Amino acid sequence: MIRQWNEESMDHRNTLLYAMGISPEDAARPIIGLINSWNEMNPGHFPFKDVIAEMKEEIYKAGGLALELPITGVCDGICSNTPGDRYTLPARDLVSSEVETVAELNMLEGMIIMATCDKVVPGMIMGALRVDIPTVMLTGGYMAAGHYKGKMLTLTHTKQAYAAYIAGDMSEEDYKGIVRNACPTPGACPFMGTANTMCAMAEVLGLSPHGNASVRSQTPRWHEMAREAAEKIVEAVKEERRPSDFIEQKSFENVVRYMMATGGSTNSLLHIPALARQVKCDIVPETFDRISREVPVISTIYPNHPTYTMEEFDAAGGLGAVVKELAKAGKIDTAAGGMFGTIGDKAELVENNDMDVIHSVENPIHEQGGLAVLHGNIGTDSAIVKFSAVDPAAWKFSGPAKCYDSQDDAWNAILRDEIVAGDVVIIRYEGPKGSPGMPHMETFMAAVLGKGLGSRLALVSDGRFSGATGGLAIGHVSPEAYEGGNLALIKDGDMVYIDVEARMLTVDVTEAEFADRRKRFEPVHKPAKGWLNLYRKNCTSAHRGATVFWED
Repeated sequence: MIRQWNEESMDHRNTLLYAMGISPEDAARPIIGLINSWNEMNPGHFPFKDVIAEMKEEIYKAGGLALELPITGVCDGICSNTPGDRYTLPARDLVSSEVETVAELNMLEGMIIMATCDKVVPGMIMGALRVDIPTVMLTGGYMAAGHYKGKMLTLTHTKQAYAAYIAGDMSEEDYKGIVRNACPTPGACPFMGTANTMCAMAEVLGLSPHGNASVRSQTPRWHEMAREAAEKIVEAVKEERRPSDFIEQKSFENVVRYMMATGGSTNSLLHIPALARQVKCDIVPETFDRISREVPVISTIYPNHPTYTMEEFDAAGGLGAVVKELAKAGKIDTAAGGMFGTIGDKAELVENNDMDVIHSVENPIHEQGGLAVLHGNIGTDSAIVKFSAVDPAAWKFSGPAKCYDSQDDAWNAILRDEIVAGDVVIIRYEGPKGSPGMPHMETFMAAVLGKGLGSRLALVSDGRFSGATGGLAIGHVSPEAYEGGNLALIKDGDMVYIDVEARMLTVDVTEAEFADRRKRFEPVHKPAKGWLNLYRKNCTSAHRGATVFWED
């Protein structure tokens, strides 16, 4: 047994279990927590109610007792373009605390953590790494792509459609038709956004069954994976196999390698460093940039590709096929272990069924990985761009700054046509401390795309982006404006220069001029209460994971 109980404390616990109809014989079994994020506000987590009974049955047959423990399961999309979006990134740390609490308070012998969406997957894994008891993860699978009038749709198309509708380029009927048809089934949004990037992280780290990160939700194959996860957790409890037995530096570097190959979400630069820190591994933005120069993009789905979604990716062989191509070229560490075998084992289980969807390393889509870390006198620590979603013609861009102290101000400005081609839009005071909470800037960028300006203007922000964001969107600028970063000192008309390949982000302002402007600097202070204010006081910068759990 992982946990050590004395007779009195065990009897005291069991008395409470008996109150719920659990027999003395069953109370003697190892208790496995089903840490379930199911709720009725989130399509990504909605499917989990379908597999609870199956997992309980498998765990009981194998000798354990599974008890369900519900925790938070937020959806970024529900609160997009509202003040609630400030809570989504802090929710990651909150979820990690919930996992830690229910596992330690209840003295669980092991757990299956169940999540699908952007902040909940990394939050659960973060908590699991701190607890370090036998843990398996089941992610929820992807939703079907939507269609309207013969065109592929995802959630993010609704924002682009709104901008076109407001501009008079789309009828209300078509706009509402897109809204109604963009998300036809439960599951993770079927693009290479944060949710699918994080589900891939869970699988590459070795916590979830083979193929779980690229399976359609609610299918028979997904149900089989739920049973496999249930069998595996009992085996791990009996063997006392913990995440620390196989998750190490090379595990996290493998995740970065995979996400570079697939053009994964920029949010990974917040989540992977924060998770790695829980087990004293060191992943920082410079790690991403180094690996980006070593691993090319070999697979693109929306927003990196105009029409491919997770459906085409799954049919081509999914995560396993990408791993296989990387393994053949020596671009991933095949010795890295996991609950379900090594990375090398995973590579042997699949074939690449479509070389147009998943290329070989010798025939890449881009010579370098999908993300770049920029430096210069804007973001003197770092800034991030997902250049796999940017037209190469815009990789070098310059223009005059137009500055806004909130996304709302910039969004309304572009809807009024006050922002035009050639501008470099600065959206600041949207960082971890400034907003606080570092909300998405996807609403602004969706308006940019909806107006056909995706490669004709740039955004530079201390906020972050949805994984589905396209266009020249540079985020995570650190230090952020609230903490006195140079982003706060830029003025309308200052010339901004971007060179993605050279990894440069600069503004034509001298250090002497910055020093003079700093004398008059006063940060914009946006009100925050309760948990959000606590997060502001304790979180690190985006350069270091934007987390309250960054131990030095």
